[in-house]
Amino acid sequence: MNYILKNENAIYYECGYSCDNAIFLRLGSEAFFITDGRYEIEAKEYAQNTTVLVDRDIIKAANELLKSSKSIQKLIFDPHEWSVADFSKLSVGYNDIFHQDPDFSRKKRIVKTGQEIDKLSQAAKLGANAFDNFISKIDVDLIGLDELTLTYLAKEQLSYSGLYELSFDPIVAINSNAAKPHARPTNDVLKYKDLLLIDAGLKFERYCSDRTRTICINDQMQSSTNQQFNSAKLQRLYDIVRNAHDEAISQLRSGMKAFEIDAIARDIITRSGHGEYFVHSTGHGVGLDIHELPVISSKSDVIIEDGMVFTIEPGIYLPGEFGVRIEDTVVMKDGKAEILGA
Repeated sequence: MNYILKNENAIYYECGYSCDNAIFLRLGSEAFFITDGRYEIEAKEYAQNTTVLVDRDIIKAANELLKSSKSIQKLIFDPHEWSVADFSKLSVGYNDIFHQDPDFSRKKRIVKTGQEIDKLSQAAKLGANAFDNFISKIDVDLIGLDELTLTYLAKEQLSYSGLYELSFDPIVAINSNAAKPHARPTNDVLKYKDLLLIDAGLKFERYCSDRTRTICINDQMQSSTNQQFNSAKLQRLYDIVRNAHDEAISQLRSGMKAFEIDAIARDIITRSGHGEYFVHSTGHGVGLDIHELPVISSKSDVIIEDGMVFTIEPGIYLPGEFGVRIEDTVVMKDGKAEILGA
């Protein structure tokens, strides 16, 4: 198989090294890692089973390599990885051999190896511990701080003071701001008995974790899914989301289609009368990228297999009031779902 990659994580998956200016080219049994002089030393040290080529213009170098390989009839590429300008330059004179395969690398990575699962499990354990540590610090000293400050403190805590890279910028949202699934921090101030939604993850050896908890700020704060709120309405909606989360995970089986998993969670929320307020898919794959395959949505007919790793994250979002989301990352093992980091 012949293919060309530009995405950093796609390249890392192939050879164990990547950087922000590289192209990976597989031509039959030969593999080439093309980069510029800034990364030559590291590429030659860490890129495995590849020939490292160094050039100031890596796209031109890739095009010239194609010229020297006259027998190529088909070269697979993922259009999501290329700008129009870069692809035009890459394919000049060879446009007929390029064949689009969207999400080419993510399809290859959809079933994780044992080694990948070990890394994802370690990332999840570290992330869960970081959640516990952060929540334990939300005491009287942190009440009165705004979301901007809390987000800064969350980044410090969740990264173990910079030891680990974060999977993404954490979401730390109070009350009505939590009704925005991808809330940005505001000047809203945390008060006793408030709702606080935290969505965060870290990376272990490049593999991501992802977790969301919605908690009540009180004297017994903890990060489990067993939360008690003072508002009867909020408690009822929280329990609905928790039921959707728990049922989707408990009923998960290898051989199901992704839309069937989405339906388990979505039907519980819809039957409660809040279907219109569950505004995103039930989950997504997690790996080198924070969003990978499979997508657990109403439109996905991907068959779930052992070795797949993905989130289950139902939610209800009432604009102007509050939002509730509960998220765990699971791995399919022996036909069932196992929560990573539990």
